[in-house]
Amino acid sequence: MKYVNADTIFPEELLQEIQKYIQGRMVYVPSPEGQRKKWGENSGSRQHLSRRNVEIRQQYTGGATIDELADQFCLSSESIKKIIYSKI
Repeated sequence: MKYVNADTIFPEELLQEIQKYIQGRMVYVPSPEGQRKKWGENSGSRQHLSRRNVEIRQQYTGGATIDELADQFCLSSESIKKIIYSKI
């Protein structure tokens, strides 16, 4: 999240109203409900994990064991089981 100075973006009247409630401290202004992105959408982490999980499922259906997949992807056997059984 990037810091933005309030006096550069808010109209003077709004800035004065905000200053009645808070002065000299940082305030987080969340996005509206309908515009919020899910975790990992900006960074690409969500897509990366989705592709990894698809690959794990494909290898499992191709004959790889849970222990082999756990070693290959550096995950616990329980994590591999959750990935495999969540979509089958």
